[in-house]
Amino acid sequence: MKAIALLCLAAGLAAAAPSGAAKRPITETDLYRFTWIADPQISPDGSSIYFVSDRVAESYYTGSDSDLYRVPAAGGPIQRVASIDGPIGTFSLSPDGRRVAFVGTFNGSPVRSYSQADLWIADAAPDSTPKNLTEAYDNDVLGGIGGDQSSPRGEQPKPIVWSKDGASLVVTTAEQGSSNLKRVIVRTGGLESITQGQHDVVAYTASRDGVIAATISTQTNIGDIAIVRPGASPQPPALITHVNEALFAEIAQSAPEEIWYSSFDGRKVQGWILKPPDFDPSKKYPMILEIHGGPHSAYGNVYTHEFQWMAAKGYVVLFTNPRGSTSYGQEFGNLIQFRYPGDDYKDLMAGVDEVVKRGYVDVNRLGVTGGSGGGLLTNWTITQTQRFKAAVAQRDIADWYGFWFTADFTLFQPTWFRKAPWEDPEDFHARSPITHVAKVTTPLMLVLGDADYRTPPGEGGEQMFRALKYLKVPTVMVRFPRETHELSRSGEPMHRVERLQHIVGWMDKWLQGRQTSTYDQP
Repeated sequence: MKAIALLCLAAGLAAAAPSGAAKRPITETDLYRFTWIADPQISPDGSSIYFVSDRVAESYYTGSDSDLYRVPAAGGPIQRVASIDGPIGTFSLSPDGRRVAFVGTFNGSPVRSYSQADLWIADAAPDSTPKNLTEAYDNDVLGGIGGDQSSPRGEQPKPIVWSKDGASLVVTTAEQGSSNLKRVIVRTGGLESITQGQHDVVAYTASRDGVIAATISTQTNIGDIAIVRPGASPQPPALITHVNEALFAEIAQSAPEEIWYSSFDGRKVQGWILKPPDFDPSKKYPMILEIHGGPHSAYGNVYTHEFQWMAAKGYVVLFTNPRGSTSYGQEFGNLIQFRYPGDDYKDLMAGVDEVVKRGYVDVNRLGVTGGSGGGLLTNWTITQTQRFKAAVAQRDIADWYGFWFTADFTLFQPTWFRKAPWEDPEDFHARSPITHVAKVTTPLMLVLGDADYRTPPGEGGEQMFRALKYLKVPTVMVRFPRETHELSRSGEPMHRVERLQHIVGWMDKWLQGRQTSTYDQP
């Protein structure tokens, strides 16, 4: 593997130092010309190495894009194999090496905030014309569901698996809060379900004869290995491990209730209600609304320890997938373009209303929390309503104007905003929670990571904290050293524990009246 990596690095630099050119020191200008290489794979006959790369200097001006390339294993010129208007990600060569399947996201025109990934196929030869196999399938290929037991950017393999005869491919797809394995017929693009059930196929690999080993997670099971033998009809995965069986035998957990409700404009929104293990419908319970980030991601049928912890502490937990969420189709996912936050907030409030009318929630003890995009929506929620008596905004955004200049990715394309901040300051101003902070009466906790460059603390929690301190609204800021945007999923173990203790401790103080000196105001 070291030799492969070195070969690909040399190939990646070939454009900057052509064969026979005089060598010179690297200049500052050269830094903008370097390109990246990802996922090198050797062809079945060993003659070529295929890789994905973005070889366009300063490509943030033209939007997300990358192509599939190959280079002779013995060294030589780089050849482009496949290109679409958008980024190419995971790819897999056919057993005979003549074709390549890949997951690619077509950007579309005009530019969208969210574009679904599709499964494509092309000849493994220079400048092939890719065919979109799942163009008629309106859901996420290689999609998954967001929980807090695995990092979304960690090593969770989801390969494209070829059949022995090259006639079909196996991938995961995400639909309505679950992900399952599907077979895609190469000739027709037809889809057949391999697994079925309310779960998330977190990761998987396959043997040469097509037997799949998959990690399966549900709302009440962190994850176990299942063996899947693709057959004529879809089957629930058969678990062969039960790694937490002894622990879970000692723990009282609840299975959530799935709900669908109508939002303000009649759109149907999916959500789940998680109740305390000893739930009594005749009692009134405090409730916490959980808001996912992304904003293009999804909650659903995967284990989320945070929710179970809250339910165990006596809370009804509501988590929903408002417009903008994945696993509900292209149109639903892109509804929030230029409207974020906005109608997604209305979807969330419709969900709260749906649960409240069931009679077991105390409307005077409502809490709200979320991270990243959910932190933004938490801030937005408490500037729009006073119905929540406690809030925790995690890794949040308060000021879109400043965020545009400081986040670790660019918004140079009209995805979330039509223009740059100085060209349309009114839009940035109107959609920034800090603009409306004078309306806040809800006690707010901010949970931040010192090394978070995705939602820099200076454009989020620090602003909300300073403003609410000035307004004398109860507020605290909890900052974790060394932590990035991945705090809740792959942060340092003790920090993950402390984070949950702080979130629930804040809710306990304001929703359950539990005495604590930790957050006492002077």
